[in-house]
Amino acid sequence: MPTTEETTQRAPTCIEICSGGGGQALGLEQAGFEALAHVEVDAHSCETLRSNRPHWNVFQGDVRDFSAEPFLGIDLLAGGVPCPPFSKAGKQLGANDERDLFPEALRLVAECRPRAVMLENVRGFLDAIFTDYRKRLKDELRELGYEASWHLLNACDFGVPQLRPRVVVVAVHRDFASGFYPPMPLSDGVPAPTVGEALADLMMENGWEGALKWAAQANEIAPTLVGGSKKHGGADLGPTRARKAWEALGVNGKSLAEEAPSPGFEGLPRLTVRMAARIQGFPDDWRFSGGKTAAYRQVGNAFPPPVARAVARRIRDAVRPPESDSRSAARIAEVGPQPRPEIITQQRRKIEDPLARRGRRTAPEFSRRA
Repeated sequence: MPTTEETTQRAPTCIEICSGGGGQALGLEQAGFEALAHVEVDAHSCETLRSNRPHWNVFQGDVRDFSAEPFLGIDLLAGGVPCPPFSKAGKQLGANDERDLFPEALRLVAECRPRAVMLENVRGFLDAIFTDYRKRLKDELRELGYEASWHLLNACDFGVPQLRPRVVVVAVHRDFASGFYPPMPLSDGVPAPTVGEALADLMMENGWEGALKWAAQANEIAPTLVGGSKKHGGADLGPTRARKAWEALGVNGKSLAEEAPSPGFEGLPRLTVRMAARIQGFPDDWRFSGGKTAAYRQVGNAFPPPVARAVARRIRDAVRPPESDSRSAARIAEVGPQPRPEIITQQRRKIEDPLARRGRRTAPEFSRRA
C-alpha cells in the first residue's frame, strides 16, 4: 500500500478507451493525468496518437477484447464511447445498437476499480427515450461503489469557437464523490473567439487578399462539426442544415480543401482539416494521419481538448485533493492499491498483456504496433 506522501505526489493515472484522434487524450494530458493505455480500433487514429506522442501506449483493437485488470487502482477510466446509438442523426437504438459500449465500460470499471469514471457522448443521451437506460447505468455504477451524474457542457463556454453540446457522464467513487463538482463557464471557461477570429491567419497563409474581409463577416461561433462514421459521412461539414449554417458564415461546407485559398480566389472558401481542427480546439501542432476523409473524421468526432481538460481537472481535484487537505489525502491512501511504478513500467514493456489476459486476441495480431 502506498504511503499518503507517495500517493499525493504521484501524477494521477488513467486509461482511455475509444481514444479516436486524441481530443480527450490531450485534455487528460493537459489536466495532469498520466495515461497508462489508450485503446482505439481505428488504424488511422492509432497512428495519429503514436505519431504525436511516441511514448504513449496505444492498443489498437476492439475494446471488447481489452482487459483493465492489470491497471487495478488507477485514478480514472475515461472514454468517448460511440455516439450513434444515442444520436438524433441515427435511429437512437441505445442498448439495441451493436455499437453501444457503455456495458463494456462498466466491465472495465469492475476490472480496474478506478477512483473516477469519465465518459463523453452526444446530447441525445439525455433524451427522454433513454430515461430507463440512464437509470440502469446509474444503478449499476452505484452497485460498484460510484456516485454518477451527467452534465451537458457547451464547447463554446470553454474557449472553443463552436457550439458543440456534449454530455459527460462522471462517476466518482463514493469515498471522493463529495469533492467533485462539474466545471462551470463562469469559473472554468474562457470566451470563445468567432470563426473569423479563430481562422483569419490560416485563411491568409497562402496570400488570399480577401481573408480579412472574410474574417470580419464570419463573426459568430461555428455550428457543430459533424464527423460522420465509417457507414455515413465524408469530407464535408455535414448534412444540408449544417451546410447552410456554415454558408451563413461565408464557408462552403460541401467539401474540404487541401489548402487555404490562393491570391485571386473568389467565392466562399472551404475549410482545411487544420482549420477544422482549430475549430475543434486542437493545438496547431497536432497532426492527423490518413487521407482527408479519415483525418476529418477524427477531427469531427473528437471531444474538444479544452472541455475534456476542464472536466478532468475537476475529477483530479476530487480524487487527488491538495496535500494541505490531510484528511482527504489520508483517505486516498486507504482506498485501495495504486499501480506501482514497477508495474507501470512492466506494462509498458509488455503492452499486449491486457489483451492477452482476455484470452481473445494476443500479440502480434492485436498489439501496440498492430
